[in-house]
Formats: sequence, structure tokens, C-alpha cells
Amino acid sequence: MNKLPGGMWPVMITPLTDEGKVDLTALEELVNFYIENGSKGLFANCLSSEMFNLTPEERILVTQKTVEFSNGRVPVISTGTFSSKEEINADFFKEIYATGVKAVVINSNQLNPESDDDAAFKLKLEKLLEVTGEIPVGIYECPVPYKRLLSPEIMKWMADTNRFFYFKDTSCDNDQINAKLDQTKGSTLGFYNANIPTGLSSMQYGADGLSPIGANYFPELYSYLCDNYNDESKSEKIKKVNTFLSIIDPLIHNCYPFSAKWFLQKRGLSLTTVTRTQYTKPTSQDYIKLNDLFDAFQDLKTLINQ
Repeated sequence: MNKLPGGMWPVMITPLTDEGKVDLTALEELVNFYIENGSKGLFANCLSSEMFNLTPEERILVTQKTVEFSNGRVPVISTGTFSSKEEINADFFKEIYATGVKAVVINSNQLNPESDDDAAFKLKLEKLLEVTGEIPVGIYECPVPYKRLLSPEIMKWMADTNRFFYFKDTSCDNDQINAKLDQTKGSTLGFYNANIPTGLSSMQYGADGLSPIGANYFPELYSYLCDNYNDESKSEKIKKVNTFLSIIDPLIHNCYPFSAKWFLQKRGLSLTTVTRTQYTKPTSQDYIKLNDLFDAFQDLKTLINQ
């Protein structure tokens, strides 16, 4: 593998039945929905997937079925680190990789305590690479239970290993993003920004794409931005899409992931709004805002399709 495709990579939600079990029928529908709306890859078993609330068997199941349902149309990646012990991570890495994913993702906050410095973190990464053979890997600055942001020096080291193919940045800071990109340009390490207010500028600087939670509401808007951000003939539409996505970004984080499941229901998908993750219960005002968001999205979708 030389490089993963650039573009929009949703951080997938996990559909659950009314009884709280993984809903494979709704998962297949959701995979098709992402792909039909422009996804270039799928990140299964991530924070949006409620990975910390899934059993190891469910993490494997969700990943395996996502690979099966995508049927080679787009690559799939999945998280493989839920421990600070490399032998435990190595075993689970191999199980995840056996499902057919293109890369296994490391949570940057799982290997070390928050107090550890870059040198200790790099040492843990080196040990994990040693015990996982030639398995392609990714890394995600997961914000839970704490956020470990990667330094440009660590980024350069990762790029030089030729083992890293996916990086999800959550720094939300243009200066940090650009410094990291300066160290990874021309490498196999794909750079995907989770933050939408900095998303357009990061792609213009060299990021490979976006990996936002908002793709669980309206993936076609993010894929439009990723696919057309350099097209001068569409500059006015790109500006409108980017402005809309930047302004509504705080709203889509409210009551998440319940709010995303509710929104997808309103879009006609059959999944329930059941979650295992604790969230703030929506108020009547929250529902008004979500309905207004739905109407505004429909208007913008009409615009970009003209």
C-alpha cells in the first residue's frame, strides 16, 4: 500500500437495537449511506462508534461487518489499542487486522499515562511496532480519556517508519497542523483533520482530507468540500459550504452521538437513537435547532447540486 485515498473519512457511529445490541441490518444501511454520499474510506470502531462501550467481541464484529458491507468499494480502518501493555495490544491488533482492514489505528492516549513525555510515548510506539510485524498502522489523537497531541518531531519519525498510513488530527490549531504537515508531506502518512473550522485551510496547505463527526449528519457536504476545495469554478459554493459547516460545528457536538442518530433517522435511515455513551438529554430548544439544521442542510444540498 502506497497511501490511503484522500477525501472524506467518516468516524462511524454504531447502530444499536432497542435492546442495546449491535444492529447489523442498520450498520449495512449506514455503510452504504456513507459510501453513496462520497466517503473515500471508513473509520470503524472509533470514539464516535462508542468503542469504549463495546466489548472486544463487538469491536471485532463491527469492524468485520463494515469490511464485509463495504465490499471493497472503500478501505476500512479500525482501532486496535485499548491497553498500555504492548502484548495485549499486539494480540488485538492482529485480530482487527484479520478482519480485512487496511490499517489498525492506535489511540494516542492509550499507551502512556498523561504525564509521560514525548520520549516515553515514542518508546511505547516503537515497542508496539516491533510486536505487530508489518501491519499497517494509523494514529488518532483521541480526546477521551485525555488528549495526547503529537509533536512535529513525532510526526516526522512516524512518517519515516513507512508504517503509518492514517493520522487523525484533533489539535484544532492551524499553526500546529501546518507544522505537522511540514514533517509529513511526500510520505505515506495520510493527514485527516477532525476539526472543520480549520479543515479547508488545512487541505489547502496539504492535508489529505477530513475525518469529522459531522459526516454522521450530512456526509455529502464534507465530501463536496474535500472533492472541490481547489476548484475555482466552485469557489462561491465552497465558501458557502465551509461557512455553514464552521458555524454549525458546535451544534453538532451537542447531545452526541444521540443527536447524530436522531438526525439520520430524520434523513430516513432505520437506525434507533439508542446509545451506550452518556450524553446530555436534548431540551425542546435542542430539537428546534436540530430541525432548523435539517432545513438549512436541505437548502445547501440543493445549492451544491445545481
